[in-house]
Amino acid sequence: MLSAATPEVREAVKHRVDAEYASLETIYKDLHAHPELSFMEVKTAALLAGEFRKLGFEVTEKVGNTGVVAVLKNGPGLTVLVRGDMDALPLKETSGVAYASTAIVKNLSGQDQPAMHACAHDTHVTGLIGTARVLVALKDKWSGTLVMIGQPAEEIGSGAHAMLADGLYTRFPRPDFALALHTSAQQPAGEIGYGEGPFLAGVNSLDILVRGVGGHGSAPHTAKDPIVLAAQIVLALQTIVSREVKPGVPAVVTVGAIHGGLKRNIISEEVRLELTLRAYDDKVMEQLVASVRRICAGTAQAAGVPEDRMPVVTFAEEPTPVTVNEAALTRRLTGVFTAWLGADRVKPMPPIMGGEDFSEYGRTTPHVPICIWWVGGMAPEKFEESKRTGVPVPSNHSPLFAPVPEPTLKAAVTSMTAAVLDLLAKK
Repeated sequence: MLSAATPEVREAVKHRVDAEYASLETIYKDLHAHPELSFMEVKTAALLAGEFRKLGFEVTEKVGNTGVVAVLKNGPGLTVLVRGDMDALPLKETSGVAYASTAIVKNLSGQDQPAMHACAHDTHVTGLIGTARVLVALKDKWSGTLVMIGQPAEEIGSGAHAMLADGLYTRFPRPDFALALHTSAQQPAGEIGYGEGPFLAGVNSLDILVRGVGGHGSAPHTAKDPIVLAAQIVLALQTIVSREVKPGVPAVVTVGAIHGGLKRNIISEEVRLELTLRAYDDKVMEQLVASVRRICAGTAQAAGVPEDRMPVVTFAEEPTPVTVNEAALTRRLTGVFTAWLGADRVKPMPPIMGGEDFSEYGRTTPHVPICIWWVGGMAPEKFEESKRTGVPVPSNHSPLFAPVPEPTLKAAVTSMTAAVLDLLAKK
């Protein structure tokens, strides 16, 4: 097998990345200024489709709603899938960069909302374009099939499932490996973060409708107060992780929103709770969900709530499974990144409780090995300032977060190109 990490190949990639950089930065800044929300990524998808077609890919649009699939066959060999997610978040940007988003866009319900790329998916789209350009320019250095996808709706955990349900692994070449990267606010720009095994958490979003019996605030004995019941449920839920999950096993149960009540002298009919549950193990997640249901039912029964007014627990969104980086693939790519970028820029990172629907690509039968890694996007001086002041750097999903384009984009393109060249090296 021809090594993809020879000095000649690395120099050729660096030359191409440098040559493409000015164009890529322009694309990135335009994407940053013009975000689109989940399943509304029409212009972003069109940009990707146009770029892929110019490079000679066979392109299919509207896969899983707004998804893009681009296939390039370059001789015999394995098939590698590279994913970039496209959607933004409904936030008003306050980063202060010159190209900050001021966009007001429609969401799926037709409502006007501010939008920004607070999770850096604009860098992912740009990195996808840059990687495609470099790999096409170096087609003589690899052999096999490259499948590049622009995925919608990662922020609501639905895009990967939608693309798979629309035939991603049946209508198009089934991958031997699936790769992705994610820009991180928690690492200096240009640094790579890796980890094998569980890397991002499984996520469930639950809604609890707490129902009571309404009445006058002056006569609580004639009613069943759902606000009191909801408060008891919220407190009881705190015991799931502390008293039901084995110590040392990571799990999260967070009540993120509570909505209820009409007026100070009215005992209302219902209260709504919104929860996020997170774990690194499917069985632990099943335990969390079961415990939430049990606590809701038991607390309501103890309060004497009528049987037909018991709490209703529903899933608000599709569950996002735990993202498990395949160990052998991750070790292989870690070696590749170290050879290309140097050990000082490749760091092990602990798993986090954030979720990623990239996990879906490794949950099919037969199994496809997957690996996702971090690319640092925060200016190094921001970390020094944080150390000095004690104020944390803005995180992903913060309205203040805007990655520095260089060296973030170069690291994204270089790391993904290096990974594909290694997996599709000529034999």
